[in-house]
Amino acid sequence: MQQHRVVVLGAGYTGAVAAGRLAKRLHREDVAITLVNAEPDFVERVRLHQLAVGQELRPRPFREMFAGTGVELKLARVTALDVERRTVAVDGEAGAEELAYDTLVYALGSGWDDQGVPGVAEHAHHVAGRSGALRLRARLAGLAAGEPVVVVGGGLTGLEAASEIAEARPDLRVALAARGGLGDWLAPKGRRHLREVFDRLGITVHEQAAVTAVEADRVATADGGSLPAAVTVWTTGFAVHPIAGATTLEVTDAGRIVVDATMRSVSHPDVYAVGDAALAAGPGDKPLRMSCASGLPTAWQAADAIAARLTGGKVPQVPIRYFNQCVSLGRKEGVIQYVTADDRARRAAVTGRFAARYKEFVCKGAAWSVAHPTLGLPTRRRRVLPAPARAGAAVGATA
Repeated sequence: MQQHRVVVLGAGYTGAVAAGRLAKRLHREDVAITLVNAEPDFVERVRLHQLAVGQELRPRPFREMFAGTGVELKLARVTALDVERRTVAVDGEAGAEELAYDTLVYALGSGWDDQGVPGVAEHAHHVAGRSGALRLRARLAGLAAGEPVVVVGGGLTGLEAASEIAEARPDLRVALAARGGLGDWLAPKGRRHLREVFDRLGITVHEQAAVTAVEADRVATADGGSLPAAVTVWTTGFAVHPIAGATTLEVTDAGRIVVDATMRSVSHPDVYAVGDAALAAGPGDKPLRMSCASGLPTAWQAADAIAARLTGGKVPQVPIRYFNQCVSLGRKEGVIQYVTADDRARRAAVTGRFAARYKEFVCKGAAWSVAHPTLGLPTRRRRVLPAPARAGAAVGATA
């Protein structure tokens, strides 16, 4: 039997975990797993605000992580996807080439979103990727005492970036511009602690301050005002990689691939999408938000569904739900906000140093799951069925 070709695009949290989980569940003689990524090292995206202020992150080379797993790592940039021909065009160490697949796992994730605001692309910095964080790091290092830094965006990324910069560089004038109220999605205890920490760090907060333009030395707000900014850090959200939107896959207006409960494309059953690239429904049919908390469960779900369908097993259905939101506020403070299954704040929250330690534990756990992609799973690999047998086994299987 010819090997079933699985190609995984992207080796962030979700792609790396999906590839490792598939390698553990499927027999090596039956399946060829190729993991495509543009960089040789895993990037801990949830720590990029730390990298931006000068902290060093532990290198995690993919070749070491996947040594002995049977996963082939291809260092290349994805340039095109043809879901009708089942091919991926890449450009990497061997130049331009085309990869054929039988099953595709699309995990290209997301990058920063300038939301069409004038001047953002030219003047703002971000922490949505390693290269952006390093550029911001160099820019911050060159600032003199007293110069102003404005973080735009009051979500989790904005709160973490503002507090990390203010803690690392107390000599700078750090401000945060939020479209709404500061931490207005948190329960009262979390909001109070957030304000206390921001006050202690000397962060000036501008609430109800939608930014309408970014210039080299300031940002303009919707009320006609402006905020001085030697550096602007843009953290207002993420945009997915545009490649899926250029295919015949069913995608949303924002380019996210529409999937079912097993992360399988609703238009192309040989394609699975995980992480930020997927529009997946959570509790109450609310779309899962772009986050590591959503991404890892979608990777588990997709890998287990693929393995089950290839081996004739029962396709698992494990509801994806939320438990908490973890916010680091520098290295010594944090907020752990407990949430409902559909991500609404409960009254309970943990704050202070314990919350900071808890967030650190979560970050280490996520990185460990990527760095040890095949540990903690059953050691018995299942044999892949021939295609006709798979088709018969799939009849009546859980979808």
